[in-house]
Amino acid sequence: MSKATRATRALDAAGVAYRLHPYDYDADAQAAAGGKGLQAAAALGVEPGRVLKTLMAWVDAQAVCVVLPSDRQLQPKALAAAAGGKAARMMDVAEAERRTGYKVGGISPFGQQRPAPAWFEQDALARESVFINAGQRGLLLELAPADAVQVLQAQVAAISRA
Repeated sequence: MSKATRATRALDAAGVAYRLHPYDYDADAQAAAGGKGLQAAAALGVEPGRVLKTLMAWVDAQAVCVVLPSDRQLQPKALAAAAGGKAARMMDVAEAERRTGYKVGGISPFGQQRPAPAWFEQDALARESVFINAGQRGLLLELAPADAVQVLQAQVAAISRA
């Protein structure tokens, strides 16, 4: 497994400190309800709320990248309201993979081929560090959530629920 990805190169270029954490990726983990993130948390022995998932969505006709804890669910109405739109919906898998250049299960908010405005769940900022996909299935990076927000130039809002 390569430890250098577009995501790690983007963080390196931004001068952000992070640690890599490989784990055994389970392709069969249930994707709905954060299954892959929950599986990663269990594999690494960390609290599920510290492992953040990256979702690609649409707010009206605008593509957006959403980062939230793996044990929470995106609230489309809250995302749309925060983004000043009328409606939000999830992007289909094929479009998410084309836009980001990553495979589902390995989508990182960092180093996407076609970066989209990012939205970050505000509750995740309370953590000292969080784990986010490093752009490859079975590889997470650990960093301060404030650093992630800064690099992504993300908007922070309450966009999820338990």
